[in-house]
Order: sequence, then C-alpha cells, then structure tokens
Amino acid sequence: MSDVIVIVGSGSIGQAIARRVSAGKKILLADLREDNAQAAAKTLSDAGFDVETASVDVSQRTSVESLVATAAGLGPVTGLIQAAGVSPSQAPIETILKVDLYGTALLLETFGAVIAPGGSGVVISSQSGYRLPPLSVEQNKALAVTPVDELLNLPFLQPGEVKDTLHAYQLSKRGNVLRVAAEAVRWGKRGGRINSISPGIIITPLANDELNGPRGEGYRRMIESSVAKRAGTPDEIGTVGALLMGRDGAFITGSDFLMDGGTTATFWFGTDA
Repeated sequence: MSDVIVIVGSGSIGQAIARRVSAGKKILLADLREDNAQAAAKTLSDAGFDVETASVDVSQRTSVESLVATAAGLGPVTGLIQAAGVSPSQAPIETILKVDLYGTALLLETFGAVIAPGGSGVVISSQSGYRLPPLSVEQNKALAVTPVDELLNLPFLQPGEVKDTLHAYQLSKRGNVLRVAAEAVRWGKRGGRINSISPGIIITPLANDELNGPRGEGYRRMIESSVAKRAGTPDEIGTVGALLMGRDGAFITGSDFLMDGGTTATFWFGTDA
C-alpha cells in the first residue's frame, strides 16, 4: 500500500504543496463540494498523480471521522494538508468559527491519532491572525488546549463578544497557530510533525472574492503598503509547505511561518520603521 497524503480543501494552495510532496504516493483530496474535489483531482491526475476524492464537512465530527477512516484504509497516512476554510466575506460569524477554528482543531485531533511515524502536516492559517491584538495568557491556552467539542463554548467566542466576521476570522486564525503548537506535542508521540503557514494575500479564488468584495479596497491598500508591493502566489506557499513536510524540515514542528510580503510588519510598525 502506498503512503497517503490527505488534502482537505481543493484550492490552489493545497494543490501547490501536494505537487511537491506527493510523487509516488496516494492523494486523498477532500472538499465540501464533490465537484470541486473532482475538478482538482483531474488537474492533479493529468499531472501524473494518483488521486482519489472524498466529500467532507470539517464542521461535522462524523464527516471528519469518516474521512480519517477512508484515508487509513488506503494506506499509512504520512501527510495532512489542511487548506479548507472560509473568508470574512464568504460566511457569517458562526460558520467562520465552526469551519476555520473548530474544523481545523477537529482535523488535527483526528488525523493526529492516525499519522504514521515520520509523517507530517501543514495547516494553512492566515496573516490575519497576526493583526488581532494580544489575547490574555488564559485565552491563548484555551484556544490551544480546550477539548475540541468544547471549543466553541469559550466565553470570548460567544455572540456579542465577537464583533464581526473579520474578528471571527482573526480569532480562528490565531487559534489555528496556537492549536498547531499544542498538537505538535501529541503528534510527536507518534513520531509525527505538524506546522502551520500564515499567508498574506495569495492570488486564489478566495482572495479574489475578498478583492472584489466589501473589503477589496482594504486588501489593495495592504498590497500597496507591503514591503513586497505585490500579492503572493500559491507556488511560493508550496515551496515552504514542502520544506515543512519533507526531510529538510525534520527539526521543525509546532511552528508557524508568516508569509505575507511584509504586510504585517508595515501594519504594526509603519512604512518608515
């Protein structure tokens, strides 16, 4: 049986990482929409990869557990690429928290229980988590280690505490990074590693939704004020994802890699720092 790389989310960032780490392995590509998964699978299959598809709703435990069982039935699970999520312009507060925060924590818990020795994973978070003002030590720990099915009951995630969809997104992405750090300990007991990447504006369908949505002007200002003066590409994220999942990244776990062309630097310290 071939080693199995699981991609959750059929977007271009997940595919870019998979292209670099999946040669000679079985890819299980899962998405909420089966047609999206099939389209991405055809692209990868046409490039010579061995791909199967599945549907998954990361906000539902039974759906995620079914995906884990399917993956484990195909062979040793040696890789997880969590690239599923919704943006502030795509969903209401409750959905963002359920998909981006709870869903990621659920995937880390369930795949952490089956990851093969030497296996590794990457979570695609966001630079948006770095724009959230500091949380308390207690809030940080709660996001990191609260049991998954109690996570959305945290007091500071309740209606009235979360101001808007952007705030929900930032809390979710901050939570992703903290959760990865905590899960690295548990994954390590099986000989696995888990890290995250926090991209800035990367040209994907999700980013295009934001650029053409109500926050589009703000997104364009972010690009113009960044150090790089441009948006990033999925291939650039793929390069770092391959490092984190490969042999050259064997000493890296529980870490987050901010890749935003200097957007966060100028956000906090200005263009004249």
